[in-house]
Amino acid sequence: MYAQKKVDSTQIFKINNQEYLEMRGANVMLAHDFYPESHQGGVGIIQNGLRVATNGDLRLEPTPGQWQPVPKVGERKVDLGKQEISVHMEYPDASINGVGFNPIFYPDLNMSYTLKVIPQGKSFKIVVDLDKPIPQEWVGKVGMNIELFPGILFGKSYYMDNEFGIFNRQANGPGYKDSDNEFQLTPMAEGKVLVIAPETTSQTLTIKNLKNGNLQLIDGRAKHSNGWFVVRSLVPAGATKNAIEWLVTPKVEENYTYSPVVQVSQVGYHTNQPKVAIIETDKNDVDIKNIKLLRVSTEGGFNEVISETPKEWGAFLRYKYYQFDFSKITEPGLYIVEYGNYKTNPFQISDNVFKRDVWQPTLEYFLPVQMCHMRVNDRYKVWHGRCHLDDARMAPINTNHFDGYLQGPETLTKYKSGEHVPNINVGGWHDAGDYDLRVESQASTVQGLSQIYELFNVDYDNTTIDQATKTVEISQPDGKPDMLQQIEHGALSIVGGYKSMGRFYRGIIVPHKRQYTLLGDPVNHSDNEIYSHEMKTSAVDTVGIEMGKPGIGDDRWVFTEQNPNRELNAAAGLAAASRVLKGYNDALAKDCLEIAKEIWDITKTSNPIIKTNLAVELLKTTNDEKYAEFLVENTDAIAEKIEQTGWVVGPIIQLIKNENFKIKITAAAKYYFEKVKELGKKTPYGMPYEPNIWGAGWGIQNFGVQQYYWHTSFPEIFPNTYMLNAMNFVLGVHPGVNTSSFASGVGSRSLTQAYGVNRGEFSFIPGGIGSGTALIRPDFPELLEWPFLWQQTEYVLGEGTTDYIFLILAADQLLNK
Repeated sequence: MYAQKKVDSTQIFKINNQEYLEMRGANVMLAHDFYPESHQGGVGIIQNGLRVATNGDLRLEPTPGQWQPVPKVGERKVDLGKQEISVHMEYPDASINGVGFNPIFYPDLNMSYTLKVIPQGKSFKIVVDLDKPIPQEWVGKVGMNIELFPGILFGKSYYMDNEFGIFNRQANGPGYKDSDNEFQLTPMAEGKVLVIAPETTSQTLTIKNLKNGNLQLIDGRAKHSNGWFVVRSLVPAGATKNAIEWLVTPKVEENYTYSPVVQVSQVGYHTNQPKVAIIETDKNDVDIKNIKLLRVSTEGGFNEVISETPKEWGAFLRYKYYQFDFSKITEPGLYIVEYGNYKTNPFQISDNVFKRDVWQPTLEYFLPVQMCHMRVNDRYKVWHGRCHLDDARMAPINTNHFDGYLQGPETLTKYKSGEHVPNINVGGWHDAGDYDLRVESQASTVQGLSQIYELFNVDYDNTTIDQATKTVEISQPDGKPDMLQQIEHGALSIVGGYKSMGRFYRGIIVPHKRQYTLLGDPVNHSDNEIYSHEMKTSAVDTVGIEMGKPGIGDDRWVFTEQNPNRELNAAAGLAAASRVLKGYNDALAKDCLEIAKEIWDITKTSNPIIKTNLAVELLKTTNDEKYAEFLVENTDAIAEKIEQTGWVVGPIIQLIKNENFKIKITAAAKYYFEKVKELGKKTPYGMPYEPNIWGAGWGIQNFGVQQYYWHTSFPEIFPNTYMLNAMNFVLGVHPGVNTSSFASGVGSRSLTQAYGVNRGEFSFIPGGIGSGTALIRPDFPELLEWPFLWQQTEYVLGEGTTDYIFLILAADQLLNK
């Protein structure tokens, strides 16, 4: 008789202590993430170190997009006896049905079900049990979907039973109109068994429908530019238990081991700077090699500088980490780090490492490209035309806009709904991967740039900005500091709105989704002609827009609100701008200061903390003791919230003539530093990495800026270490296989597919800073080479932009003292 071969327990799916299915080389998550609008949720599959599929769930459309119904997610349950993970789902979700920040409007369908994943050796089942059959009118519309990441499939093949084909770069027809007159794409293939990428062993994934009916393979990009490939099967009429039953088999590499990754700054290091490379390895990897620092030779090739065993840091997320400290190396030159077969991109060690090509692209490319109401020329290229010259109409009352703007029962101004509001067709920057103007991002950009200009004497000039002709010429100096011109541009928008309406705008945004989803030149949002007549009703005027044609209803809406916190912080931005604009644009500087002081006087709040930012800026601008007195009167409140306030008040602590204030704030700063030290120990990066849904890049930048102020205000307490760690994180020292700099076009490797307004071109805007490496819960860091994931690569205005410039200039200043 033959001996029975023992099954390796690591080569079959089991439920691990993180509540997901794990087999060496594959993981299956269920409802750890719930962000299906951006391809995180339901059943997700990680195969040989790549997330290959997500959003496995019942959906009401063949290829859903943003703002479409998603189920309410219940509590995830793990049954080790049955070896299954389940979660109860239901339609609709009352918490977002027509309400909330991004309202979703659900159809008249009440449906509840349990979604399960069940290990089956090297495979797993996806099972759906309905609480009751779906209504007859929904038969043929409700289906089980799972989405396949396109970025790794282009040019790969598939089999569907005996059919076969290739995953194309673009969505190809034919299409058809369904019973609801909605466009749908004819499936690429239909059948019982789908085999994805059979020629690529590390990506081969088989999905078999165990019930009646077929699987469909559909290209979701035909309806939504940010769509993925979708595998779908319809829920049968009358079905309840096992209404859906799929068997999924991801092929894994035998004894799969994640290849080590070395994370270094893609820009490099100052000679005086701590230099620590992070080595990220598989938890099963015991083959620890020597790590080498190699200097790039002027004659070609490399010279070995250091070879040593890296120091073990320990476990974090799903990996084991090591550190390689080469701080002692100060000889200027180009270097790489080598660990086994992995070589980093070349990076610099130099006193001048931050002098050029690092912060400048943000100022000379990204900020100009984001400028609203301007034509932006870049040599042979026009980034966009003179857009939104018809700004703007007062938003209808009682409006809940789909992108998070709320207009209450009053306009709060002299303008009625639909009336044209003058003087806001000037200045401002498009907020992010869309084209709206949010007052908080406008003001924080103005404030951040103003602080940078003051602290670091940035007189850089490589751009022509002409407000009279509304024209920008990139790579054409005009003899004026670019940063002052950008501060002016932001202030013009905020001040213009305030002078017209007697208050700050909340935001300015297009009214229609057809406009909002535009990829391309924003000049095509509207006809650029001002429409000044009142709207007949508060309903949306859709003349021409749904057909993509300009017309009466194409003007952007301006929203207002009562929000003391936002108003005070917007005023703080103007107070800072008034200092640096003095002598450059005196009239605008005067307007900025008068508005800031008026907001101080008229804005009442029971929370003094939200006035701290404005108090500090007005004290720096005016030297008026009343602002110092306010801070002194609220010493205890400020000290109690020191983490929030200390870095704000630190720079003016010497202007406060009150010893009690100084003593209490300094004592609170010492207390907070102990917390910072503990935070620094949580990860191998010397700082916290705890993203929610979005990548943590912007928050880490802001943490770094705060650490600069802590260090310069309390140098005897705070070192510059944490600020430099934050900068390095953004420049490439961060978790995951993708070690790109989050700043596009900066460093040897960077984000070159990003969620900017140009994402439809699969390109980037130099100097834009992406949101960064996201966390696929519970433990998988991800930064995909794909331009349509806003939670990983979106550019934003505000602190997400200015904090980056600030960090680089701060490092250069401190390290060159």
